[in-house]
Amino acid sequence: MAFPYIRTMGTDVDAFLGQLARHLRPEVKTLAGLLLQRLNGEFPELWENADIEVLTLEETAQHVTALLDLLEARPGASVPETPPAALDIARLYARRGIPVSRLLRAYRLGHLSLLEQLQAEAPRLTDDWHMINLATVRLVAIGFDYVDRSSEEVVAAYQEERDRLLQRRLALTDRASKRIGTTLDIFRTAEELTEVCTEDFADLVTVDLFDSALDETGTGPPEALTQRRVAQRSVLDDCPESPLRVGGTHTYPDGSEPVRALTTGRSVLHHIAGTEMPTWVAQSESHGRVLRDLGLHSVLLVPLHARGEILGLVQFVRHRTSAPFDDDDLLLAQEIASRAAVSIDNARRYTHERSTALALQRTLLPRNTVKHAAVETASRYLPAGSRAGVGGDWYDVIPLSGARVALVVGDVVGHGLRAAATMGRLRTAVRAFADIDLMPDELLTHLDDVVIRMQREESPDEGETSATCLYAIYDPVSRRCSLASAGHVPPTVVSPAKISEALPEVPIGPPLGLGGLPFETAEFELPEDSLLVLHTDGLIAGRTRDVDQGLATLHDVLTSAPDSLEEICDRLLAALLPGRPADDVALLVARTHALDPDHVATMDLPSDPAAVSGARRFASDVLATWRLEDLSFTTELVVSELVTNAIRYGKSPVHLRLILQSTLTCEVSDASSTAPHLRRARTFDEGGRGLLLVAQCAERWGTRHGREGKVIWAEQALPADSASTAEVT
Repeated sequence: MAFPYIRTMGTDVDAFLGQLARHLRPEVKTLAGLLLQRLNGEFPELWENADIEVLTLEETAQHVTALLDLLEARPGASVPETPPAALDIARLYARRGIPVSRLLRAYRLGHLSLLEQLQAEAPRLTDDWHMINLATVRLVAIGFDYVDRSSEEVVAAYQEERDRLLQRRLALTDRASKRIGTTLDIFRTAEELTEVCTEDFADLVTVDLFDSALDETGTGPPEALTQRRVAQRSVLDDCPESPLRVGGTHTYPDGSEPVRALTTGRSVLHHIAGTEMPTWVAQSESHGRVLRDLGLHSVLLVPLHARGEILGLVQFVRHRTSAPFDDDDLLLAQEIASRAAVSIDNARRYTHERSTALALQRTLLPRNTVKHAAVETASRYLPAGSRAGVGGDWYDVIPLSGARVALVVGDVVGHGLRAAATMGRLRTAVRAFADIDLMPDELLTHLDDVVIRMQREESPDEGETSATCLYAIYDPVSRRCSLASAGHVPPTVVSPAKISEALPEVPIGPPLGLGGLPFETAEFELPEDSLLVLHTDGLIAGRTRDVDQGLATLHDVLTSAPDSLEEICDRLLAALLPGRPADDVALLVARTHALDPDHVATMDLPSDPAAVSGARRFASDVLATWRLEDLSFTTELVVSELVTNAIRYGKSPVHLRLILQSTLTCEVSDASSTAPHLRRARTFDEGGRGLLLVAQCAERWGTRHGREGKVIWAEQALPADSASTAEVT
């Protein structure tokens, strides 16, 4: 059943509301201002700056206009679209991190205030309170329907913006994880931090570190307030926001926000309102004017701390970006800075360890070029230029008895302090074994035992010790070279005619540390003035070059090499390592010399005690020829005792050899492998004093074993006025 009265009243109510809307149309801005006054005390964020205030006034006016349009429309008209400014405000709230509940409450209060204003205006148009009450009911229904529809769109815009921000922050975090810390360089890591964060997060990023954090020794004074600018980047050219240049030092004022952040380790979010410019932000009045003109409005101060230590401070600044930093931005900055701090700490620890390992290695390697009559040498050591760091490569030149010399090159597997320390232990062991004149294969066997013992001493998490080594002995008297390899590349030999000599097959034994496998010694003769090039595999192998290519390049350089050994080393490094090497490199270049035959005298002796007197006369005559008569007495005594021991305790054949080089060497060889030993004779003993006399007369003496017997030798220093006689021609 229809009620005409109700239909008539409904039409009248709609007409009245339309009339009310037309009446208030000229007062839209006034109504908007009244609504904002109502919200002023409860929502201060709407007036944080002039831009927000203008946008809020525009949004409110658009809401009033939309509601008046709805009242003026005929019944059943659809709810108008949400004003664009309302969606902009929602996105702005999302960017500021303001909860959406605040936004919805502002909507409810704002629309309630608008309804109150409309209801207050109704009595101005009619005194029919029944009409006013019906209009109020209809007004509430229309208004809240509009609020509900608008709120849905506003919340959707808010959430969409929050999702976009979240995706952007996730993308920034992902970029930071991939692009910060790509090298073990402190300054480059800091630059990467500034590059990533000025793309779409901050307008200026600066990185300051304490000088103690940059000290390679790690022992610098902890100057709490003095920092060094290691990197900075701005969205503007030439970084006008910062008067400080990279590399400069500065100090923050006492009690300032940066000092509190550094002392407490807590990050700070600081908003700059109006023309306020703290002294720690603007270092001078002119600098403050620049920052005010740029519109600097918010700063994040994030300490860089890693492993319980504060390394410095990162500043994130916004001026061109209108939205100030919020709490979410602070959390994001902390996460990125934390990643960067770990990378910076890793870089400085790597730099410290690398410097320490390099210093250790350089002290363990020969400091000066060894001068030896048998060979002329030049050497180079290059640490790795990659993250691997300093390794365990080494070389050595060791003088031996009988004018011989040992040439050594080795490579400890691994890098860092442990590898350098292991290298030092192995080099010391090689020198100790060389001092007892072991054959190359025997020396490597003993060195292998040393490495195995070192492995047993290691903890499981240290990794297994392993190394390669090449040990060569050159004899300038016979011009023969004997060598053995423990997993190491053979040397390269170049004749005086610049022809790469093909060595007899050099058996390469297993690397040191495997144990139980034999090493072999190879022997070959070298022409005088031959080049013998020993090196580690870092010289010839690389990421983009195989060993065969490296060896071919090495041979090409050596076949056209100059006379200077130092220049040969430089050319080899320039040709094979144009950039920083990926692995350590040890290079030893030796030019062999032959001993003048006139400086060597030999005599075969029968196994007859009567031959001792002939040996003394032979030695005296040789010294007279060499104009070393001053050494005759001690030399005859040494020869007499060594020959007597060989005849009495050794086996035939017995040989006497005198060698004049930088010293005078007396050698007596026999076919027995039994070595004599020094002992103290008792009062009534008839023997036991011979080697004691030799030890007293000679500067050095010793025994070396060969494949067939042994050699007992003794060295004496030459008189100062006879040193020129010993020069090898």
